[in-house]
Amino acid sequence: MVSETVQAEGHLIDSGNFQSILTTIVEHGSEYEILRFDVGRKNEEGSHVTLRLTTGTTARLHDLLAKLSVFGCYVEGTPEVKLRPADMDGAAPEDFYSTTNHRTSVFLGGTWVAAENQRMDAVLVVGGGRVACRKLRDIKQGDQVVCGMQGIRVAPDVQQRDKPSFGFMSNEVSSERRVETVVARVADMLRQVKAANGRIAFVAGPVVVHTGGSQYFCELIAMGYVDVLLAGNALAVHDIEVALSGTSLGIDLSSGHPVEHGHRNHMRAINAVRRAGGIGAAVASGVLTTGVMHACHTHNVPYILAGSIRDDGPLPETMMDLTAAQDAYGQALANVDVVVMLSSMLHSIGVGNMLPSWVKVICVDINPAVVTKLSDRGSTQTVGVVTDVGLFLHQLAERLRP
Repeated sequence: MVSETVQAEGHLIDSGNFQSILTTIVEHGSEYEILRFDVGRKNEEGSHVTLRLTTGTTARLHDLLAKLSVFGCYVEGTPEVKLRPADMDGAAPEDFYSTTNHRTSVFLGGTWVAAENQRMDAVLVVGGGRVACRKLRDIKQGDQVVCGMQGIRVAPDVQQRDKPSFGFMSNEVSSERRVETVVARVADMLRQVKAANGRIAFVAGPVVVHTGGSQYFCELIAMGYVDVLLAGNALAVHDIEVALSGTSLGIDLSSGHPVEHGHRNHMRAINAVRRAGGIGAAVASGVLTTGVMHACHTHNVPYILAGSIRDDGPLPETMMDLTAAQDAYGQALANVDVVVMLSSMLHSIGVGNMLPSWVKVICVDINPAVVTKLSDRGSTQTVGVVTDVGLFLHQLAERLRP
């Protein structure tokens, strides 16, 4: 049997982390002994616990430490972080520490140093007295990589302490609530963020267009509530299709009826933009005069279109290099305060992986499984709004109008 003493501090009780720590130890098949437990006596005071862990092998102990780190547990005595040089480009030593999306610090040179660019599924690299999260593919031979679990401290974000402003549906996914109530609270939060000069990012799928929500999304852009738009080729294609022919996927949005040969309209839209030299050129030349992409250019809202293998065309602005698109998404999300995800499962999950846990996430989708998948993959700060995206945007625009 092998043992290790760990500590955790913060709002352990009201966050549920203390119960989660003990449950994780028991489910792991290990044992614990509470050596010390100091409970905070006031709302603003945190608690502190010291535990001795005992398990069968060193490997199992390291596995348990990794599982407990997400709840803020770290090895007692703050031993210096363990560093190993990368022996090749694009890969880390086998025992590298894989990050979460929570605030992380490493004990380096006798002090705790906070990691920069926090995100999940990354590697911690130390250089020049600084620590940064870096993707595996960006590792260079000789980089000093944080390995093992010693000298690492994670500070989970406590959503329960934020209930008045954001936690109104924390970790709940249900369609059995008034959409108007949820929209009103989202609108209030967006106003507060903009009043504080915060940044709001939107992740949008083509359903925004199919459900007739694009005109209301254009209003949000015009009112200054969209600082960056992250989407795929399809959103732009069908938005431009509506602008040029009035159809989306060949369906007339005014009548709801299919148009003869309407299935070709999205290809004609792509062709028109390519002939114009791109979306920006189509706006500048008067080929494109309405729609979301037109609004982005008109109001100087940056957008990134990340392509996929299924894309028609694609449009000239669509980034078909996956790694370049991921990097562009990551740069666009720097310092955002809120991300609103509109019915785009793959892009939403991808963006969720890039965000630290203190960034507020609102996921709007008619399918509750989308929100569940985001939470299952670590984006536990996500608030789910199960409703039609077009209806949500309509009511949100009404709430935010001056």
